[in-house]
This record gives sequence, structure tokens and C-alpha cells, in this order.
Amino acid sequence: MNAFKLLNTFKVSNQTNSILAARKKPYENPFQNFKNLTGIDMRATAIESIETIIVDLPTIRPHKLAMHTMQNQTLVIIRVRCADGVEGVGESTTIGGLAYGNESPDSIKTNIDKHFAPLLIGQDSGNVNAAMLRLERSIRGNTFAKSGIESALLDAQGKRLGLPVSELLGGRVRDALSVAWTLASGDTAKDIAEAEKMLDLRRHRIFKLKIGAGEVNRDLSHVIAIKKALGDRASVRVDVNQAWDEAVALRACRILGANGIDLIEQPISRHNRAGMVRLNTVSPAPIMADESIECVEDAFNLAREGAASVFALKIAKNGGPRAVLRTAAIAEAAGIGLYGGTMLEGGIGTLASAHAFVTLNTLGWDTELFGPLLLTEDILSEPLVYRDFQLHVPHTPGLGLSLDEERLAFFRRDKVSRITSTAVHQA
Repeated sequence: MNAFKLLNTFKVSNQTNSILAARKKPYENPFQNFKNLTGIDMRATAIESIETIIVDLPTIRPHKLAMHTMQNQTLVIIRVRCADGVEGVGESTTIGGLAYGNESPDSIKTNIDKHFAPLLIGQDSGNVNAAMLRLERSIRGNTFAKSGIESALLDAQGKRLGLPVSELLGGRVRDALSVAWTLASGDTAKDIAEAEKMLDLRRHRIFKLKIGAGEVNRDLSHVIAIKKALGDRASVRVDVNQAWDEAVALRACRILGANGIDLIEQPISRHNRAGMVRLNTVSPAPIMADESIECVEDAFNLAREGAASVFALKIAKNGGPRAVLRTAAIAEAAGIGLYGGTMLEGGIGTLASAHAFVTLNTLGWDTELFGPLLLTEDILSEPLVYRDFQLHVPHTPGLGLSLDEERLAFFRRDKVSRITSTAVHQA
């Protein structure tokens, strides 16, 4: 009997080893059936294609900055399609071609098509962290392009899990954000009339004036006249876009602060950090860093040196919604105020920013997420909701938006811009 049992055990063992050996083929992927942390088969959530579309949209008026006057706005729309049928949408938008920064719509599109896509196609779209780290290891800078990609991946994962992007970023603590409006015509009477209209419509009670392109005394008179007309009914701030040298800024900041201006944004060159420290020490109005922050590391150095009292948070300049929250954490640890900035994005980029900003514990200087309101046309099925001086952030899955395919087709600059898994060699 014992011999019979031993024989059966030997047979079963041999059969088991034979089955296992047959399955252990040298060419098989040992992670073929690996599931990600959500329990979803990783193959089902693989990135299948990435499409970039340049869209040109008209603005309601010329928008004058210190370095450029916008006549329209150009968006780069990013569509990430996954094997499970989920599509994530993102946006990469800058201002004035290369007048503002190191990336332009054309370079963003080219770099995503030629360099980002080969690294991402075939990767797990559900693991946003791993996908973005893969890009960081191989691609330096290009934060505008990275921001659009990260937004699209977060949109896809939110749709897949039935959660708003804000919940993927830690959970919202507010549902709406107060929004500033930029007065940028350069004409004092027109700007006062525009501000009065916004107050009457209950759309904005925070106004930022773009100055620096003109003679400094004329700019100061322009700002002071607007503040005098609006009085305590509105907060008035200025953005100089690095146009002044330090000597001019020392005098101008004192005058602006003495006349009730609440905030002075990037008065001198981003490269003159020592000058920013000196200005921040003596200016009666807080100094805000904007162009000075081109990455998370910049935020750390500015905080360490005491170069600004307020940080402008921009997902495009930090590399995405998750990255901008790292800058916010540095600022909060250093006691620096936060302001939700914009690159005048359309609805997609604006909501990507908003989902990050609604998770912040404090946002003492509010936001300027008015980009969609500057456009006369839209490519979304439903416009964003601005009401009672605030932008209301949707609770629907992902970013909470959908594209109007007909309008997208009408406004897109090119017609074919897709890279698929069949066309890209997988490393």
C-alpha cells in the first residue's frame, strides 16, 4: 500500500513539473498577466496612441503683455487613447510663440510626437507616477509638454475609476475658486469700464493690470487711476513680466504699495534673484514670483533665499498638476502665499489647474483661471461654469469635460497627427 502511494506521488510530481516546464518558455513575459494596484490587467490600460492637435482660437480683444501682444491663442490638445477604450485629454499652452518661454506650440507638438510618444506607448496609463518618471529620466525640461501629458493621464485614470482628478490628487477641500481678470488694453478709460462691467456681472472682483511695456510713470498713473476708480470694491494687482530693472522697481514698488496696490508680480528679471530679495524686503506691497519659477527646484531656492512673499502656481511651468502641488508644499512650509496662475489655457488646461488648486489647504491670493473667458470660441461640448466671482469645478469623472469633435475639427491647424503602437518600436 505504501509503495502504491509513493508511486502515485511520484507520478503526480512528474506531471506537475512537466506542466510547469511547458509553461516556462524563454520568450514569455513573466509580467504578462501582472495587474496594477487598481486590480486592472495592465495590458488593458496600456497606452495605445497619442495624438497632438494644434488649435488656433480667436480672443475677445488684443491681450497686451510686456513682451508680446496676443491677437489669438494657440492650444496644443493631447489625446491619450488606452487599450481599454478610455481616452484622456490634456492641454499644453504657452503665450506668444517663443516670446514668453522656451517652448512653443510647434515645439510642444513635435517633441511629444517624436520623443514622448515612443517612451509612453505600451506603458501602463493607470500608473501616472511611473509614466511621468519614465519621461523625467529621458527628457529634460519641456514642462509645458509634460503638463499636458500628465493631465491627459490623470483624466484617463479618473474616468476609469469614476473619480474626479481632484480626488486622485488627494481630495478637494473646496468646490469653487475665486478668479481674477486681467485688464490689458492699456487704455485707462477702457480698463475702468471693463472692470465695472465685470463687477456688475458678478464675474470678477480681482483685477490684474499688465504693465511694463510703456514708460514707467505713465504705467504708474494708469494703475493708480484704476485703483482710485474701483476703490475698496476690488483688489487691484500688477504684473510687470520682468520689464523693469531693479532701480526702477525700487521706486515703482514703493509708489504702487502706497496707492493701495495689493500685489506686484515679477517686477524684475527672473535671473536677478538677489534683486528680488532686496525688493521683497522693502516693498510695501508683496512681491510675487512667476517667471522665476520654471521648475520645482526654482521654488525651493526662492523660498530658501526669501525672494518672494507669494508664489504663482502654474501647472505648465512645473510639469503638471502633481508637480505644481510639490511647489505648493514648498511654499506652505516656508510660509509663502499661494496664487493659482494661468498660461491663458483653454478649458482643458484650466480645469487641470483647477483640480489641483481645489486640493490646497490655503490659496490666500485666489486664482486667475480666466483663460476660457478670453476666447470667443470653444472646443468643449459644455463651457466651464463661472458664477458669483468663481469658477466651479465639476465632480464628474476625470477632468469633467468632453470635446466638441466638430468644432475641434474646424479649428485644428493640421489634419493628421497620430502616433500608434503599430508605428512605434517598443524599447
